[in-house]
Amino acid sequence: MNTIHKNSMCKHVFLTARKWLFAILTSLPLGGLGWALTSCDDFFEQETNDVLFADKEHLNNAVDTAWSVSGILYKLQGLADRTVILGEVRGDLVDLTQAASSDLRDVANFNIGDDNAYNYPSDYYAVINNCNYYIEHVDTALRSTTSVEPIFMAEYAAVKSIRAWTYLQLALNYGRVPLFTEPLLSREAAEAAEKGTTAGIEDICTFFINDLATLPERYNTYYPLSNVGLGAPGGSRQLFFPLSLMRGELYLWRASVTGSVNDYRQAALQYFKFISERNGTNTAYPTSLFRRLWTAGTTAFDFSYGSNIMSYSDNPITVIVGAASKVNGFYSELRDLFSSTSKNDYKVSIEPSQRMFDLSAAQDYCLPSRNGTSFTFAPKGLTDYQSGDLRLSHVYSESEVYDSYTEERIRTKHIGKHENTDVTLYRGITVYLHLAEALNGAGYPRMAYLILSKGLSNKVIKEEAMPYYMTDDRADSLFLAQFNFDDGIYEVATVFDFAGSGSGRANQLGVHSRGAGYTPMNTNYVLPNDTIEPDPQKRAQLVAEQQVVVDSLLLNEEALELAFEGTRYYDLMRFAFRQDNPAAFMAHHITARRGEELRQEVQAELKTNFTDRSTWFLKWNGKIGY
Repeated sequence: MNTIHKNSMCKHVFLTARKWLFAILTSLPLGGLGWALTSCDDFFEQETNDVLFADKEHLNNAVDTAWSVSGILYKLQGLADRTVILGEVRGDLVDLTQAASSDLRDVANFNIGDDNAYNYPSDYYAVINNCNYYIEHVDTALRSTTSVEPIFMAEYAAVKSIRAWTYLQLALNYGRVPLFTEPLLSREAAEAAEKGTTAGIEDICTFFINDLATLPERYNTYYPLSNVGLGAPGGSRQLFFPLSLMRGELYLWRASVTGSVNDYRQAALQYFKFISERNGTNTAYPTSLFRRLWTAGTTAFDFSYGSNIMSYSDNPITVIVGAASKVNGFYSELRDLFSSTSKNDYKVSIEPSQRMFDLSAAQDYCLPSRNGTSFTFAPKGLTDYQSGDLRLSHVYSESEVYDSYTEERIRTKHIGKHENTDVTLYRGITVYLHLAEALNGAGYPRMAYLILSKGLSNKVIKEEAMPYYMTDDRADSLFLAQFNFDDGIYEVATVFDFAGSGSGRANQLGVHSRGAGYTPMNTNYVLPNDTIEPDPQKRAQLVAEQQVVVDSLLLNEEALELAFEGTRYYDLMRFAFRQDNPAAFMAHHITARRGEELRQEVQAELKTNFTDRSTWFLKWNGKIGY
């Protein structure tokens, strides 16, 4: 069933142990099981049967623990579409069509009422409450007779990370939220929690940074449910939120709110820890050479479109798995919102905005010559959105279908990022972009720029980053030395590797080169005053100036790479926190950059209201919100 309900859903009740055993015995997919619903006025009101195995003092056997974790993952499905909708529709990269529902329009207009289908904090707390119960009751001391390793610590760590992500999403969407870590099993407990401690984004980040810090490092790469077939395309690990990645996210958000240079540094180190551990010891987790490219012909402007060798789903990290149809459980509606299908009569509700088209077309595609000694820029004004950055033309297309009944040709639109039933929350390029954000905030804009333009290896860091930060106490070089992109396993692409005629060993590419050509040659994509400055005061001023430029490049790059994936509004908000005038930044990007139809509806209101921080967030029944 679809877990978004406009009028009836106040909370979810977890499956009973008997139903879980039935699921195991009959091998039914998790999404196909029924859920009991109750109605109430408060998103906290819980009864004793709201949590799996609530009658048990401990979860200390494989059936209880494995299927409890599976139940939590099932509850996460209710947040999948909402995370994308709230993160994209409030941003500047999409517009709504006449086919959009009133709920979608209210989200876009920052006029989200208590009964809006995308405004149900109870769904977040259903995940949180069950995480709390699991964390309190799982037996983390239990060991097998053949190992000293605790049996259920991998599950315990995974659930803690799920709880951290869910609370972060709750805070990013509602601004201030009730924070509780005890399972609520009675109305009295729920009422006390509702009136208890509330936490903002900084508070949530601080709490869960400390909470995750108590977990042993080895559980960064231990994932539960390895023997349970839950349908993730890359195995069970893609169902979870890696600890290092979550720590990086929490540090990055707190740094963006507070401006803490140390938090930016910690975020960068956590992102690198994830990269260095993702595929195991002495293995790489590179950007890869996935790219969209033109290839040179016999004359300077004889272009041919290169092969399709880039995928939205490359290097997926965390995925919420959906069913193939609504009758089999959670079915993501994103495809029917973003693309023309028979289910929506070929009328999309969400389409790319003019801002997205303009941003993509504004990029200069740098095409190297065949001998690699020179370059030319691809021409502007090409059809099918092929001018500038090519990533948009890869994921967005327009065509026609023929209606045999009306004998009409219907114009269709397709955003390929939502063609399947799974919702990808994190992928590898996201980590590299956030690593660049953290490095820039920490005071290393050139290192961040190298992630965008060229890619990282120890050779590149030593020759093209460290010399620019050689301080007397060597603190900067010692910090950068911690980012060990071993030359033996990371090889940065040359111009010939980019063109496809290299050694075949290269695996690192500048993120901008994924859609805009060979960026190291691009004379329009450079750092200002890119020199080694020995004077400490002048160097500090130069770094500050470069940080502003790189932050702007990063904001654009995250739009070009992550458009339509549900991150844009959160990205804008995170970047806004760093500005001297956050309200002006938000109004400039969200109001002034939207499509004309939507702009007429919301421009005046939004320009005024963004000065009031509470308008950035949702509210619900006067009980939650900034």
